[in-house]
Amino acid sequence: MQPVLLLDVVGLTKAQISPEITPHLHALGARGSVAPMDSILPAVTCSAQATMLTGTMPSEHGAVGNGWRDPKSFEVALWRQSNALVDGEKVYEAAKRLDPSFTCAKLFWWWNMGAAVDLSITPRPYYPADGRKIPAIYAWPPEFGEETEAALGAFPFFDFWGPKAGLPSSRWIADAAIRTLREKRTTLTMAYLPHLDYDHQRFGPKAARSIEALREIDVIVGDLVAAADEASAAVIVVSEYGITEVSKPVHINRALRRAGLLHARKTPNGDVLDPFGSRAFALVDHQVAHVYTQDDAATAEALRVLEGVDGVQSILDAEGQRAAGIAHPNAGDLVALSAPDAWFTYYYWDDPAAEPDFARTVDIHRKPGYDPLEMLVDPALKAPMLRVARRLAQKKLGFRYLMDVIPTDATLIRGSHGLIPNDPAEGPVWLSTLPFGQGRECTPAPGATGTVPMTSVKDRVLAALQRPH
Repeated sequence: MQPVLLLDVVGLTKAQISPEITPHLHALGARGSVAPMDSILPAVTCSAQATMLTGTMPSEHGAVGNGWRDPKSFEVALWRQSNALVDGEKVYEAAKRLDPSFTCAKLFWWWNMGAAVDLSITPRPYYPADGRKIPAIYAWPPEFGEETEAALGAFPFFDFWGPKAGLPSSRWIADAAIRTLREKRTTLTMAYLPHLDYDHQRFGPKAARSIEALREIDVIVGDLVAAADEASAAVIVVSEYGITEVSKPVHINRALRRAGLLHARKTPNGDVLDPFGSRAFALVDHQVAHVYTQDDAATAEALRVLEGVDGVQSILDAEGQRAAGIAHPNAGDLVALSAPDAWFTYYYWDDPAAEPDFARTVDIHRKPGYDPLEMLVDPALKAPMLRVARRLAQKKLGFRYLMDVIPTDATLIRGSHGLIPNDPAEGPVWLSTLPFGQGRECTPAPGATGTVPMTSVKDRVLAALQRPH
């Protein structure tokens, strides 16, 4: 099989590629092929990756967002990692079926744990019984992760997510991919590069810092393409969505609570969402919100309430979800979509005294929705670094502590995603060193609209793997 390097450059759009700002990406497309890629709903990481891996829509593979409420346990969880949660044959499973000698390395792509690949690395902290969180990676086999960290240093976990999130994490992942190409010679090497996600959401995609982030990720892509050429591997670059400028946070759960539909349990550490007692609540995911209800009457009442919320552009019922390719038991009874310049917060409390203790911390698993403010330090703090230092000192001394430095002023966020863009050039993109064409010698041509369907990525990767070399 032809070796392939598959890069997921999160947040990259065709409109952002130019010889002045992204010369390596521009040269890659000029060398082979480039086209906008169709977005799916919701345009978020876990759904988009599942669609590219399986070639199916969320209604089939079940990854209806970055998280959902389990239909039976009522557990509300985001950022699950089990590959088994995604239904359907994945690209690496199909490739192995076609050629038993096929090998795959999956570096930081989601749905990583338990994936039928030969080598994998994904972020996975340790959670000791005393309540601490110790940054770590999960690798399979374990020695692959140990070898990689021995060569590159420990993975910079706090540069992957949180207020420090930035270039070092993408640089480390890229170096891990380069090392894998050179030393492991896997047939398919998959690497996830999150760098654009951070400043594009913090400041908006057109901000000066976001343009600089484009230059930075372009250098990394250039290094990866050079390593792929050295290994005689074809290169395919995809992205999951484009990020749009926003100015309006929408507190959808507060509206449901004021209407008496959402119930929060009062605890010693603030109010906590009660999914059993709530007749309706929303699990928010950027510009999309899955609204789970207890019965038809609650569904009708939630629909009435949300139709009156400023910043809610449309609400999908069962029929609308089928048309959008998101109808699945994991999806909500209603799916709310924000206006293009708005996004949904998970906040469900009005009284500051009822704020849960996790609100001002980086805690991706306890919040009933995605919180982009975890990428910021609260500007209202007079000495934020002093507070961080104090918390770290408490940690080293073995005390319990809260790293409570995250703001709750949602107007600070300037970029979001989740909706299907009006202009395909502002959505995800496809690039490859292979030209468009017919047959197994090159990637199939785009569809009639001039865009590459996201559901075709699996077959395009398989075609590239089967190309004579």
